[in-house]
Amino acid sequence: MVQHVPHHCDTSWILEINPNLTKEEQLNVTIPRNTQGSYEECYMYTPVDWDLDSIRRYGLNSTEKCRDGWVYLSSEETLITKFDLVCDRKEQTDISQSIFMLGLLIGAFTFGSLSDSIGRRPTTLVCLLIQGAFGIGTAFAPNFYVYVALRWAIGAALSGVAIGTLALATEWVGISYRPHAVIISHCWFAFGQMILAGLAYGIRNWRMLQIAGSAPVFALFFYIWVFPESARWLMAKGRIKEAKKLFQKAAVMNKRTIPPELLDELTPEKKSKSGNILDLFRKRHLRKVTLIMSVAWFVNSLVYYGLSLNIGNFGLDIYLTQLVFGAVEIPARFSCIYLMQWFGRKKSQSGCLLLGGIMCLIVTGIPKDLPVVTTSLAVIGKFSIAASFSVSYVYSAELFPTVVRQTGVGLCSMSARLGGIISPLIALLSTYNSVIPMAIFGSTPVIGGILCCLLPETRGKELRDGTEEPMENQWSSDDASINGHFKQKEDSQEVEGTKTTRF
Repeated sequence: MVQHVPHHCDTSWILEINPNLTKEEQLNVTIPRNTQGSYEECYMYTPVDWDLDSIRRYGLNSTEKCRDGWVYLSSEETLITKFDLVCDRKEQTDISQSIFMLGLLIGAFTFGSLSDSIGRRPTTLVCLLIQGAFGIGTAFAPNFYVYVALRWAIGAALSGVAIGTLALATEWVGISYRPHAVIISHCWFAFGQMILAGLAYGIRNWRMLQIAGSAPVFALFFYIWVFPESARWLMAKGRIKEAKKLFQKAAVMNKRTIPPELLDELTPEKKSKSGNILDLFRKRHLRKVTLIMSVAWFVNSLVYYGLSLNIGNFGLDIYLTQLVFGAVEIPARFSCIYLMQWFGRKKSQSGCLLLGGIMCLIVTGIPKDLPVVTTSLAVIGKFSIAASFSVSYVYSAELFPTVVRQTGVGLCSMSARLGGIISPLIALLSTYNSVIPMAIFGSTPVIGGILCCLLPETRGKELRDGTEEPMENQWSSDDASINGHFKQKEDSQEVEGTKTTRF
């Protein structure tokens, strides 16, 4: 969200007639006033060749749009002042957000498939490099179009990082702690929003803000040495030796011992065929999951960004609202851990969507002179949608089998990015009626919540690797050892004085 900067047309033409005019006299003569009594921001009186006495005597009646640009009442350089994103050009801020979301969409498709092909680790590392390099590059963009193009690339890389880390968190952690790993990683997004609010408040120069927000990515350069590949993905690709090394390394880090005979059994019981995007629609059980989860992701993104990008319209300070919106996501995402444990994935997904939608619908009936009430309801809606987003990541990763997990999640992420693209454009409908955007942001989650009731439950179920059998037959509530590739063992086994730990 870009904060409004007061401005008016550049009317220095009058100074050629009389250079001794004060600023106030210049504005009184050349700028009309609006119905509130303040100077118009986008209109000026049409310049004439009269002398100043004639202008004052007869006055100027004809108006036109700003001819020679604008004068800004703030000395701080922002995106608004740098690229003149005001008046007829102000919609470009929303369009730039949509292009950023388009980058997220393209990144979800490209890097999702690439991650299934070459691995989670290299894809994520490349995306981090792109995110840092292009992020700093935006600070030196010579014009708005280059800036938007760089933001598009950042969006694509960000999408690759998000789905890559999701797969690693899901495929490395055991069943009971799988939601913890995914959701804790999501909490850092909330911390990032809060830090961004502080950076934006303290650094008013947009170029410096871009550098300050992007440079820390390069601190993750050391990931090259410590970032692991997914052992489950290696197993699905038949790279058993590499998977064994990673399991042994994980056992050492967790101060556990894997018996040699258990490692010897580290072979897939049934070799899974390589999956592709067609499997998601060719197989009935995957088709239902893909379509419904795509709707859920679309709605999550639509409302999440719809509320986030419209914080300036709730009537309170933009920096404070951004801070609150970031802070509320931390308990929202942590609460998902317990919601999914108590109620399961399906009820949590459906319930969060319904609550978020209802809050947005209530906002449509709140008068504009009650900004605290409006913001409070929006915060509850943001809480619910943020929680729903986290549930979607865990739920989707459990619904899709390993061979098409990144492709499936990437497709859902593409759907989410489509929602993100549309979200800023929906905000433009407020020029016709201020209720329309919130009505859309409220009704779509309700529809999504109802559809999610048709999905199967995955709580306590082992991840699937292949696409051959229906989910109901393939999922087992038993806790399988070492990512589901070992045969069933005793629940506890004494090895060298230590119980073996399942991964």
